[in-house]
Amino acid sequence: MSRPVRVLCAAFAVLAGTACHSDSTGPGDGGSPLPPGIGLQLNPFITAGLTSPVFLTQPLDDGRIFVVEQGGRIRVVRNGVLQTTPFLDISTRVLSGGEQGLLSVAFHPQYATNHFFYVYFTTQTNGDIRIERFTTTSNAEVADPTTSKLIITAPHSTYANHNGGLLTFGPDGMLYAGLGDGGSGGDPLGNGQNFNSLLGSLLRLDVDHGDPYAIPASNPFVGQANHRGEVWAKGLRNPWRYAFDAATALLYIADVGQNLHEEVNVVAANSAGLNYGWNVWEGPSCYNTATCSSTGFQAPILDYGHGPACSITGGYVYRGTAIPAIRGHYFYSDYCAGFLRSFRYENGVPVDQKDWGLTSSAVESFGMDFGGELYMITGNTVVKIAPVS
Repeated sequence: MSRPVRVLCAAFAVLAGTACHSDSTGPGDGGSPLPPGIGLQLNPFITAGLTSPVFLTQPLDDGRIFVVEQGGRIRVVRNGVLQTTPFLDISTRVLSGGEQGLLSVAFHPQYATNHFFYVYFTTQTNGDIRIERFTTTSNAEVADPTTSKLIITAPHSTYANHNGGLLTFGPDGMLYAGLGDGGSGGDPLGNGQNFNSLLGSLLRLDVDHGDPYAIPASNPFVGQANHRGEVWAKGLRNPWRYAFDAATALLYIADVGQNLHEEVNVVAANSAGLNYGWNVWEGPSCYNTATCSSTGFQAPILDYGHGPACSITGGYVYRGTAIPAIRGHYFYSDYCAGFLRSFRYENGVPVDQKDWGLTSSAVESFGMDFGGELYMITGNTVVKIAPVS
């Protein structure tokens, strides 16, 4: 199933002060017991002024948080106040609606000195995926749209869905991009297992060398015939959101399923050349019965079924300081079911699994600030995960 067309939804009930609790007594991060009855709540962060937000990040500890709006703008929240002037506005170049639009931003690890940031969007002309670099000039509050530089593009004009959407720098300093399989249902274009296509892949680019980038020599398919050297991992259906956990050198990929399964994959961040199975496998189930063999495919460590769930929204591993008991938990949600769940990854399996009891619709995305605190985006509202006060 695709990520559904975006709809505006009501804010979480906890905005009125409702808290949620876990009754687990399983071990916490690093082996410490998670206290029974530990409580979380979602505190209002931005409740007005945003239009279709889809991503949140904070590259520097300077009081500014950046929120991406699907229509093509990046907004600034300074010390909790949404600023009127956008940081960047490329709305006239973005095809937005459904699963298309401006989908994420990644700030260069040396952004404080080189002022580079990168955006991932679908083009107004034909819906192709485009990754560009921009530069913040003398005015750090407003980026110059004329500084755009094309990094890479991928054709995506046949179908409107499965655009992937996340751009991020890994712990190795490389730029990663998660691309969907090209759309429709069942991967009719065959991109999931087509190693000569950028679609259905996680890409890894060296943007510090080459023009506009270099293919790292450590990428798994460099020099192989009918294989794109930019590809780091293959067999993904629609990796809307994934996350690196620098503390453990792990990569968490939440891949949106077809009709039966939503899945989370957890691997070492330096695991090159993995194949996550789509469209031969959907989660732990055989999808393409004509070719269904598990040989050579990476199985998910966690999956869940549909009804009312429909489309996983991957989050982050909590590394903040406000809630020490949940440090090390990976948080995720679902676009339709709206729950908030978490687990710790230990010895190859998810442990200490939690369902925190929150319900809502259309959980669009998660965000993380400079200090490792987590946020959730639902409708036009951003809320912050906080301890029960």
